[in-house]
Amino acid sequence: MTTHALVLKTFPAGSPRGSWPAEEFAARLREHGRGAEVVMDLVADSFLVVEAAPPLEPQDTSGDEAPRLGAVA
Repeated sequence: MTTHALVLKTFPAGSPRGSWPAEEFAARLREHGRGAEVVMDLVADSFLVVEAAPPLEPQDTSGDEAPRLGAVA
């Protein structure tokens, strides 16, 4: 299962000691009702503030595409 998230902002991992800008930004968003959280991108060495993407609409996989498209049987 794949989880999708919208990246709201990125922060370099090398912030000064005692500084947590990604966490502070996410906290401000949460105060306004957003579901923000911080994750680490190990490859880019940065912190990402993300919000869960809305669920996708379910797809019809019944195989009945031809009749709906007006094809002649």
